[in-house]
Amino acid sequence: MCGGRNVTNKRARLIYNPTSGREEIKKRLPDILQRLERGGIETSCHATVSEGDATLAAAEAADRGFDIIIAAGGDGTLYEIINGLAEKDNRPPLGILPLGTTNDFARALGIPKHWEYACDLIIQQYSKPIDLGRANNRFFINIAGGGSLTELTYEVPSKLKTMIGQLAYYMKGLEKMTRLRPTELRIQAKEIGEIHEEIMLFLICNSNSVGGFEKLAPDASLNDGMFDVVILKKCNLGEFIRLASLALRGEHLNDPHVVSFQTNEITVTTPDYVQLNLDGEYGGTLPCTFTVLPSHLNIFVDEAGISTYK
Repeated sequence: MCGGRNVTNKRARLIYNPTSGREEIKKRLPDILQRLERGGIETSCHATVSEGDATLAAAEAADRGFDIIIAAGGDGTLYEIINGLAEKDNRPPLGILPLGTTNDFARALGIPKHWEYACDLIIQQYSKPIDLGRANNRFFINIAGGGSLTELTYEVPSKLKTMIGQLAYYMKGLEKMTRLRPTELRIQAKEIGEIHEEIMLFLICNSNSVGGFEKLAPDASLNDGMFDVVILKKCNLGEFIRLASLALRGEHLNDPHVVSFQTNEITVTTPDYVQLNLDGEYGGTLPCTFTVLPSHLNIFVDEAGISTYK
């Protein structure tokens, strides 16, 4: 139910990644199901077994008329599920149980990491519409990007993420920083015209929480119909480290190496081979046109909480 509460019994399909985070879902699943059932939500499960499985499961759940879909896992599981729902005429509201390594999107929405509180948000059934992003024929809910550093998230082995969590990203990041290289890009949007130069990375943000940085796009909102774009121009390792420290405080946007603006559509092309990162997953390669789909999916949130999604 959009923008309101509905406490009648509902049928939910819980789609979970058994390897997310530190495999907490395996221990918590009976308790999660019991809590949801007691809250009036009749819940059945689908455990993902391979890449793309959550996309197929979400599409099937929508076709079968489930009232609610629940994503239990990390940002990768959520990415697959929204790709299963985005093109459906019937898109059931989505509940999130953030049991992954980073959970950027859940953090942006103020959804608690503790499973009991996250279940209670779903039981309350208070939802808000949020924007989705389209990248060619794929969809993202939090972040799209390109450039050598954005390849980091899908280069981290899943077993390493399971064992040591967020530290895995930092370890891989330190390794990649020793081989930073700029990429020639042509970026077009009506708000800025065209940028054609060497850049280190570009980020197209739907929320303010990106890779553990909560101030990378400090003004981003999930329901304003706009992307917040951040572009890092060519720089050396020392300049990059300085900018990263500024970004932790949200003080990087005025730096001459950074271009930032809002838009609802942006096209990025390159003469090089550049992979895309969509919500931390491999999203194909450039060229790509990114478009906002305003208020495209309802997400269960805290009724007393995040009214502006900032």
